[in-house]
Formats: sequence, structure tokens, C-alpha cells
Amino acid sequence: MSEFWNNRVKNLSPYVPGEQPKDKKLIKLNTNENPYPPSLKVIEAVQKAADDSLRLYPDPECTMLRETIAACYNVKPDQVFASNGSDEILAFAFGAFFESAGVSKGSGKAQPVLFPDITYSFYPVYCDLWDIRYQTVPLCEDFTINTEDYKKNGAENCAGCGGVILPNPNAPTGIALEAEKILSLADFLEKQKKVIIIDEAYAAFGAKSVVPYINKYPNLLTVHTLSKYASLAGLRVGFAIGSEKLIEALKRMRDCFNSYTLDRMAQAGAAAAVADTAYYSEINGRVIKTRQRVTKELCSSGFTVLPSSANFIFIKFPGVKGNDVYSALREKGILARHFNKERIKDFLRVTIGTDDDMDIFLDCCKEIIKTPKRND
Repeated sequence: MSEFWNNRVKNLSPYVPGEQPKDKKLIKLNTNENPYPPSLKVIEAVQKAADDSLRLYPDPECTMLRETIAACYNVKPDQVFASNGSDEILAFAFGAFFESAGVSKGSGKAQPVLFPDITYSFYPVYCDLWDIRYQTVPLCEDFTINTEDYKKNGAENCAGCGGVILPNPNAPTGIALEAEKILSLADFLEKQKKVIIIDEAYAAFGAKSVVPYINKYPNLLTVHTLSKYASLAGLRVGFAIGSEKLIEALKRMRDCFNSYTLDRMAQAGAAAAVADTAYYSEINGRVIKTRQRVTKELCSSGFTVLPSSANFIFIKFPGVKGNDVYSALREKGILARHFNKERIKDFLRVTIGTDDDMDIFLDCCKEIIKTPKRND
């Protein structure tokens, strides 16, 4: 901490990303990257874009990319916003749609944003950054989201909230919500003139997207990333889909920071990825198949595995503490993600890798539970 920092920086608790190891011998199952390479069409598009045009600024509106996304999702280009990864879009969205605590609105007190108590840990960081009040809503005992909890009457509820953000599937649990429940909540919030953001970072692996309903619910914004399903974590591209008015708000936020958020190569590569649906359907189908196989084998060996619709699983080892499992796996050359938080401290989030990677992981799991450090 420095005497030159302002109070905002001093009071922030930044998001901690998953470890990016320099040791390439480690099997990396900790950051939900796709185990398969991006489409060759993406590589070709990036290489083609790497010409003398790099001396010029990129298209600030990402026109070609937005048109490609719009065609793929059957929406209008003006209903699409593209930017530097879904995290940047979420940061813009929090700033655009949720009131800061110091902003007076009638009662003089900004209403809290609602999201689950176990979810993507960047959400409270955005709230702190923008000085937004928030309230977490507990997951059910089985770690599912009950959308009715976001509608209950009273002071600590959605009737008095500043908006809602939900990941679908949720992270780190991987559990998906039915679209009907999301839309019911969207309808409830629309009547109160509040925005609902659905973070669909992992939807391609088993959840039903609510993009087809953005015209029916003008308060519904969906946020997407190419990092997971399109094997492009290194390119940093995300996009949002919603009504023209919601998209315009995101553009206003972007242009208060940096109009040129996506470079020429990123725009070209991302457009090629979005268009190559056949390739990505095939590789992500392989991820799903591997996830199902690994889940079945772990369950048969006594592990607790939450039902996942993502490219990762959330597991609990029988009779072994989560931090001990994390350390034991790392010693065996495998990185997983451990969250030292109440209710989930004995769980690990494990990315689905290749079949070979997951076979090694399964063998290590069986070795660990043979000589565990017992909870008792």
C-alpha cells in the first residue's frame, strides 16, 4: 500500500485469477480453458489480419464481428456488443445498469444488486469498484439457484433490489438453470424497471441460452466469452446480446474508457471462430462426453460430483479436506482450483481436459483416497 493511493484503490480486494504456471509439465485443470485448439480458420484469419493495416486503428464498432455474431444468433447487429473479454463487458455492465451507493434515487439510498452467495467471485469486485451495494442470495442445500428467492417480498429482496446477475451455468458449481425460471425472473424485474444479466460463459457445454428471448424482455442482457467454447482464452474476446438500448449503454461506458477495445487480429479471429460452428460443436461435444465419463467414474468411486453443464466439474473427495486434495494433486503434477470459502472449502473445481489428461487425473484421485488425510 502506498501513500499515493486514493481510498478507492486502498479499499479494493481485487479478483485473484487462477494460477498460470511456467512449468509446462503440469496438467492444467484450474482455469477452464478448452483442451482443444482453436479452429484452423481462426489461425488463418489472424495471420491474414497481421499485415500493414496494423498501423491503423481497428474498427471501434467491431462491425464485421458483430454482424457475424448477429447472424449466428439470429439477432440484429445493433443488439450485439463486442469487447475485450466478457470480464470487461461485465465491468461495463455493472457501471451502466447498477447504481452506485452515492447516487440518490428517490429514497436517497441505492438499492442492492443481487447474486448468489456462491458464484463468480468477480461480481463483488465489480461492486466494490463501482461503489455498488450488493446482497448475496444463498444457494439451496443442493447448490442450485432458486429464482423465487430473488422475488420474495420484504426489505432484503428483489422488490427493492437494484438488479440481478446470474451465471448460467453457475460457477464454480457448474449447475444450470432452466430457461423458464430465468425468464420468469426477467419478467418480474422488468415490471420494476430493473436489469437482469445472464452470464453465459459456459452455456455452450449444456445450458439453454436465453438469447432468443431478448426481444421479449428488454431488460435482459446475456454476456458471452470466446475463451471457453471457442478455445480463445489467449485472444480475449467477449460479446453481449440484448436490446438496442442496453447495448447503447455499454457503448457509452466503453467510449468513456477506450473506444478501441479489440484489435484488428482479435476481431478477425473472433469472427472466424463464431462462424465455424461445425468445428466447435464437434470439439465441445467431446468435452461434454469426457465430462460425463469422468463424472460417472468418480461417482462410482464414492466422490461427490455436482451435476455439471459446464466444461468443468465441482467435486468433493470422500473424507479428505479440499486444501489437502489440492496440494496432493499439485504434487502429482495436476493443477485444480480450490476456493477456501465456507460450504465449498472441501470441493475442487476441475476443468475437463483431454481424455488422456483426465485418465491421469482419475488415477491420481484414486491414489489420494487410498491414503488420505482424514477430516476426523
